[in-house]
Amino acid sequence: MGRRRGVMTEGFKEELAKELGFYDVVQREGWGGIRAKDAGNMVKRAVEIAQQSLKNNR
Repeated sequence: MGRRRGVMTEGFKEELAKELGFYDVVQREGWGGIRAKDAGNMVKRAVEIAQQSLKNNR
């Protein structure tokens, strides 16, 4: 079984990283350089944005 393709666009991930304050790490080290906690916070924020979007579209 191959790796799953990411659902989030690169631009969206970058915006989240900027909002959450670790975009500098992404620029220096790539996505592999972020902490697990930051990755978790990024997913959590993406889910919050998606839920808000769904709520607003009802």
